Amino acid sequence: MVSQRKLVYLTLTTVALTMISLGATEIALRIYHYLHPVFIFYDDSYYRFRGKPFARYWDFRLNSRGFHDVEFTEKENSTYRILGIGDSFAYGAVPHGQNYLTLLGARLREDRFNVEVLNMGIPSTGPKEYLALLLREGLTLQPDMVLLSFFVGNDFTDSQRRWSPRRWYTYSYVASLFHYILVTRRKYDQRLAQKETSYCDDCPFFEPATYLQIERTRSSIYLGEDQTWIKLLQDSMFYLKEIKQICRTRNIDFQVVIIPDDVQVNSSLQTQVRSMLPDELQKKWNVTFPIDQFTAALREAKIGYIDLFPQFLEAAKVRTLYKPRDSHWNMAGNRLAAEIIAHNIRRHLEQIAMKKLPAS
Repeated sequence: MVSQRKLVYLTLTTVALTMISLGATEIALRIYHYLHPVFIFYDDSYYRFRGKPFARYWDFRLNSRGFHDVEFTEKENSTYRILGIGDSFAYGAVPHGQNYLTLLGARLREDRFNVEVLNMGIPSTGPKEYLALLLREGLTLQPDMVLLSFFVGNDFTDSQRRWSPRRWYTYSYVASLFHYILVTRRKYDQRLAQKETSYCDDCPFFEPATYLQIERTRSSIYLGEDQTWIKLLQDSMFYLKEIKQICRTRNIDFQVVIIPDDVQVNSSLQTQVRSMLPDELQKKWNVTFPIDQFTAALREAKIGYIDLFPQFLEAAKVRTLYKPRDSHWNMAGNRLAAEIIAHNIRRHLEQIAMKKLPAS
């Protein structure tokens, strides 16, 4: 029978070895993250989800800055440079050649406009990060236009300027790793996981229940005006007005592309999400509400915008525009977005060209 002294000794030894092992693992993870940033560890800047330079994404390698685009070169004076800023929509869930920003540049050049579109999309960012990215990196690229993609699904909530406490596990890299393995990773459909070099336009990303819960959580913005919504809209406009002011002082054009959420154009998904709400909230549901309020605020602030919602709503009646159980566009959605945006920018470029013509 083990003596009490020996039991205490074994317990203390086990605890000590466990603490040493956890401490060593914590240090190792922090060193690794410093050298090779990983999104599962906490970081309050836009660098957390930024691509790694030259990393492979589908059939393409990111550029030396970690953006999903070809290498950025020195701007030529005759070129009209458009800076595409946004979250994972701009970064793209499709291969580079099918991304709406890539297609936008190609369409405008087909119309004989000397235009280049630089894709600076970074996943899981919001208006606060868009402003920071423009100031830290975007302006040095000498853009003639900032084209900001604003996703209705989460860019309002990502604009919140109030302080919110960090989750307890984010203070430890070891705890963050375990949380990712035990909680976050399980929410993805591993059977249909996408491979780095093999793109699937029809493969679901989230498990059904997880995706419905994501859309259910986002649905608060469709329930009409309250103090929370007013604050979300005010915070969103705060950052957009800051970007507008920066662009105005540097004679840079500024356009906001309004990207609807899947639930706003997918009637079947909308029915499922609404059924998850109490009866009194179902009656308040209005998927056009946030866009109506947002476009009114943009007009008041004299910020130009391209609203994709009306044409996406109509097109969704005859074809699928979003990847299954994934709120990002599929290839068809990217093509439609490129067509709509190109049509609007084409008119803008024609107006610029007309102003440069000598007076008769």
